[in-house]
Amino acid sequence: MPMATMKRLLPRRLPGGLLLLLAACSSRPQKAVEVAPEVPLAKWTPSLHLADTASSAGAPAIALQVSDQLLAKNPRDADAWVRRGDALSALGRSGEAATSYASAVEIKPRDTKALIGLGRARLQQDPAGAEAMFARAVTLDPRDAAAASNLGVARDLQGHHAAAQEAYRMALGITPSSMAVQVNLGLSMALSGDAPGAVRMLQPLGTAPGATPRVRHDLALALALDGRRAEASTVLAADLPAEQVRGTLDGFEALRR
Repeated sequence: MPMATMKRLLPRRLPGGLLLLLAACSSRPQKAVEVAPEVPLAKWTPSLHLADTASSAGAPAIALQVSDQLLAKNPRDADAWVRRGDALSALGRSGEAATSYASAVEIKPRDTKALIGLGRARLQQDPAGAEAMFARAVTLDPRDAAAASNLGVARDLQGHHAAAQEAYRMALGITPSSMAVQVNLGLSMALSGDAPGAVRMLQPLGTAPGATPRVRHDLALALALDGRRAEASTVLAADLPAEQVRGTLDGFEALRR
């Protein structure tokens, strides 16, 4: 597929709602949530542990408050800047999150969590810049699966599929059971012209009990790109009405042209 076509398609939603799993190995959810009103924290002693507990409990607004209190006491606390970035990312405030992660990187340039957070916050708007952040994190810690996986995503978004697949395989060498990384690798293979290989990668995942609609749709994409429209239609029919199945398949097959 021509590079220009990939650059046009990948940063946006692909046909059928397909998206690369940008949070492949993240331990924290990266989705917008409803902003809760501020909660008085007078009875609590602000700490990184409290911020982490709030984030794990699905309360990023509280994690943000705790981080802000820590930073009010010590503006050079890089770990608090990272927690602030994590909370803002979970709240869907990616621009502010990027600023927080950048502050952490300025204070601790070798902090891989800060580098990964900054890369993720910049990924859609500046995949090349995000790639540089992830590459630095991988250099600093070659065993960081999240850095390697996100490096693959950044490369895929630029149409650099062979290099992306190297990064995904690096991540799988660290966490071989990661479904998210396997799915990303399969998608990259499909979009780079290796549809048969992508089907082999995705079919066990997309047909397994408990497979999510997203994984099934990724399998359907690989099948469609492999010229197996009938099988792709059967897979999509588990989640979509017939009319939408036809439109989605037409969109998938357009990627072959």
